[in-house]
Amino acid sequence: MRAVQLVFLYAALAVGAYLLGSLPTGYLVARARGVDIRSVGSGNIGATNVFRVLGKAAGIGVLAVDALKGFIASGVLAPMMAKQISPEFSNDINLPDYFALVAGGGAVLGHNYTCWLKFKGGKGIATSAGVLVALTPWAFLIILAIFLIAFVGTRYVSLGSVLAAFCLPFAAWLTGESKIKIAVTTAMSLLAIYKHKANIQRLLNGTEARLGSSKPNSAPAP
Repeated sequence: MRAVQLVFLYAALAVGAYLLGSLPTGYLVARARGVDIRSVGSGNIGATNVFRVLGKAAGIGVLAVDALKGFIASGVLAPMMAKQISPEFSNDINLPDYFALVAGGGAVLGHNYTCWLKFKGGKGIATSAGVLVALTPWAFLIILAIFLIAFVGTRYVSLGSVLAAFCLPFAAWLTGESKIKIAVTTAMSLLAIYKHKANIQRLLNGTEARLGSSKPNSAPAP
């Protein structure tokens, strides 16, 4: 019975976190202004494309909500579910971490592969950031510094995001996180880099757009 209870709680948490993460913030904000964000700019529903197409206020708003999705999943929803654990599980000090990791992973997958848009979503950077604030705040501060240095120096959001993602597992290791957290941050890192594969190709080709540069909004980038 104990194992069944735990499996049920993990499954319920994963589904709940996925549905929370699947809220397509950028798409909804753009739709409210009569724009299908998937057909303009880069075609991505994330904050960067919203910033380019709809302006600073909309982009910052989408960034904040997408990050909040990850934070609520790992920092609020997971602890609430953990309180439902029977006393016989209380000796396992890793359970709260496991719950937070499952919730964070569910939220990021929900954002990246939202069921509301035929499983096509964003790249998960903002949502991952929210998860990391709740899960590994010191590692988050390290990769945030890396992102800001790269972005300020080049004005490439994608470059900053990829470098931060690459450094994430090392930051988790340097800050003394558990093996399971290092493993999960490694998975988050690989997923984020994979989602940026088109950006990486454009960076190598010299065709990636810098934030603030003019870019046609008539068709999505490949």
